[in-house]
Amino acid sequence: MFQTLRNAWKTPELKKKLLYTLLIIVIFRFGCAIPVPFLDPSQLAGIAEGGSIFSYLDMLSGGALSNGTIFALSIQPYINASIIMQLLTYAIPYLENIQKEGEEGRKTIQKITGFVALGISLVMSYAYYLTMRNQGAVLYTSGFEGVFTAIVIISVFTAGSNLIVWLGNLINENGIGNGISIILFAGIVARIPSDLRTMMEQGKADKNNYLWMLVILLIYVVMIGFIVLMNNAERRIPIQYAKRIVGRKQYGGQSTHIPIKIAMSGVMPIIFAMAFMSIPQTLEMFIARPTGNVEDWTFWQRFYNGFLNFFNFNGIWYAVIYFILIIAFNYFYVSMQYNPIEIANNLRQSNGGIPGIRPGKPTSDFISRVLSKITLIGAVCLGIIAVLPIFFNMAVPQMRLSMAGTSILIIVSVALETSRTLESQMMMRHHRGFLE
Repeated sequence: MFQTLRNAWKTPELKKKLLYTLLIIVIFRFGCAIPVPFLDPSQLAGIAEGGSIFSYLDMLSGGALSNGTIFALSIQPYINASIIMQLLTYAIPYLENIQKEGEEGRKTIQKITGFVALGISLVMSYAYYLTMRNQGAVLYTSGFEGVFTAIVIISVFTAGSNLIVWLGNLINENGIGNGISIILFAGIVARIPSDLRTMMEQGKADKNNYLWMLVILLIYVVMIGFIVLMNNAERRIPIQYAKRIVGRKQYGGQSTHIPIKIAMSGVMPIIFAMAFMSIPQTLEMFIARPTGNVEDWTFWQRFYNGFLNFFNFNGIWYAVIYFILIIAFNYFYVSMQYNPIEIANNLRQSNGGIPGIRPGKPTSDFISRVLSKITLIGAVCLGIIAVLPIFFNMAVPQMRLSMAGTSILIIVSVALETSRTLESQMMMRHHRGFLE
């Protein structure tokens, strides 16, 4: 990868794109340091501790949430909007027809996604405001000052979230790689120095923690190698095209394959599952836990408190349901991406087929069986990566492992994808034309 960056830096056009991408990342990091008016950041210090859903959101935002800055929402509203639009595209025929209209349809879907993201960012901004007010971080909470403060905080959070999406689109147009992924990558990487400093402080407080630090580093190294292996592993279905003789020329007869990656869905199933599992914590933003004597609680107060405890981020049931949802969403996402019947029909129309498998339904059934097995392997691998830090925090709570498996997966996946993008662009620029 470093050799790829070195070679890309020597190409003037790619050098401009790399510098442009770095400029956007610097602007993003400046935004993560600009505080929101009427907030006391010192009261937000503990909001992302304890392995809660806020620690995950704070990781995605590069620490902007715990510092109360304008990019506190990060790109979470846009991610949720993209998930909703992907589901609606396959559920609503009108949106499905728009998606099939090519470039214009894609732009229309993007505009609709932007409006959905705006609505979600407003709701999340209000939820964040309520949470920060309950934390005592809002300076004015009553009278006209309280209303004005609420409007300003919600507006700044919403504007910051949509500004991040705009910065990501600028990277798509003038930079390298996927803009949203690059910003997400920058936010997660920015937290690594502070996490290392926290681990060193824990080691100084208790010498036994140094051993756990070595264990954590070993786990991260193994996870990175495992993720790289998953990203590159694939099942190749052989394809043989029939020979045709037209006049004195022979056409067809080539042998190729259909590559099916183990991690074909990437990090999307984890994001789907995380969005679903964050619903209880989102409800707690609007409706606080019941307080007072437990014996005086009503049935609904007991039920609500038990419901929130059941979905505790560090609970065993949270990890089990999270793991099951990752497998389910992985199958769902793969079913949206691959249609075995359509693949079989395309092979038949192009006089291609799988050796030993009859065309038509037997071909589609064979592809379905292969997809089912590969999807299960990929889903289990994703689930292990996602829940491993949760079990580690349950076993060693004093270490407070904040760098989740999802974060490692995002970092490695974005780095590999960006490296492949650079390699493809360099190959196009150094390819010798037929006139040379």
